[in-house]
Amino acid sequence: MAKKDKDKKIFVLDTSVIIYEHNSILNFDEHDVGIPITVLEELDSFKKGNDTKNFEAREFIRLIDKLAKDQMLHHWNPINGKGKGNFKVVMDSSGTSQVDANKVFNEDKADHRILNSALVLQKEEKGRKVILVSKDVNLRLKAKALGLQAEDYTTGKIQNISSLHNGRTVIDDVDPTIINVLYEKGYCPPEDVLGKSKPMKNHYFILKSGKKSVLAFYNSANGLVEQVEKKNVYGIKPRNAEQAFAIHAMLKPEIRLVSMQGVAGTGKTLIALAAAMEQKREYKQIYLARPIVPLSNKDIGYLPGDIKSKLNPYMEPLWDNLKFIQNQYSESDKEYSKITEMVQNEKLVITPLAYIRGRSLSNICFIVDEAQNLTPHEVKTIITRAGENTKIIFTGDIYQIDTPYLDTQSNGLSYLIDRLKGHELYAHITLEKGERSELANLANELL
Repeated sequence: MAKKDKDKKIFVLDTSVIIYEHNSILNFDEHDVGIPITVLEELDSFKKGNDTKNFEAREFIRLIDKLAKDQMLHHWNPINGKGKGNFKVVMDSSGTSQVDANKVFNEDKADHRILNSALVLQKEEKGRKVILVSKDVNLRLKAKALGLQAEDYTTGKIQNISSLHNGRTVIDDVDPTIINVLYEKGYCPPEDVLGKSKPMKNHYFILKSGKKSVLAFYNSANGLVEQVEKKNVYGIKPRNAEQAFAIHAMLKPEIRLVSMQGVAGTGKTLIALAAAMEQKREYKQIYLARPIVPLSNKDIGYLPGDIKSKLNPYMEPLWDNLKFIQNQYSESDKEYSKITEMVQNEKLVITPLAYIRGRSLSNICFIVDEAQNLTPHEVKTIITRAGENTKIIFTGDIYQIDTPYLDTQSNGLSYLIDRLKGHELYAHITLEKGERSELANLANELL
């Protein structure tokens, strides 16, 4: 075997990688890619349905069919594109390698047959490095237990999550005259605050001088640093600087995409909903949606009752936020009855995210809650549905992920924050201070 061929690795893809990103096969540069026959079998069971995993399964099947042309898949075939390697479908062939995963783990299941396919390749392709690629941590551990190298699929993964953009900067020892100018005139040149440093577009600042401070925003449209006032929205008053920044971004028409990241109790969903309702005359409808993450990884079909009763447990937190806003008013207030009217007339719609997919989102304020449970592809799909006069708000906690194949670095919310920071249409703010209760803060800090 030529030295050049030996340098080329063989990556064996697990099903979890493909339903995370259907074109993952194209992202291994000059290296070869093995697809276990069991993966095709699993994709066959995933191909029907409207979830993202069903879409990814269908697209991958079409891609493989296109790449294969008229060739047989049990031989190495070229992956189209300059500098790409080859791919083939690998048989299970249990027992043909020195180790049989079914026997080692005492169970015949899809994961073990995928391991066997990788073991077969390791035996056939002596001298070449064979690596199993999986989003499933436990499958990677099993592979390593059998002497197989295994790794996560890292394309699009944020490398340094600790330095993830938080949307605001605190500057101490600011010239007090600058703070006075911001309060009096409402704006100042950015060099008065930052010197020669160039501010990021739509970035927020807390400017301090002794006991004096002011909240500010760099408006990339006019090139000025502007004062940010704490503004009440539909009865909800911002309790800290970050909440004031988030409300400012959501009310600013030039900013079409907003994201908020923060732990439980920081008020993400509440202020997003209140800010959207404050702008109800600007949009035809307000949608508040969240992805359905089944309990114990079981489909909602396992739950009793009709579709409405199945979905109620997932939607209840959103209704709680709406009731909290409504309870800021007495029943005799017109705002109280207006909220009920908005729900009845479907001006305000609370719904599972799956019910929104495929629709054109024009003249809508669209809030996506629990966005950390979305893949980068799902986030991209949602944003690409935006039509004229649509605003999209993503909220979530990147440290509280409920889906098995996503983590802090690979979820759609982290990906969005990292990729779009500094764009003129986008603003992000990380909410750090819990405002739900002292008890909730205690749990976040110490438990």
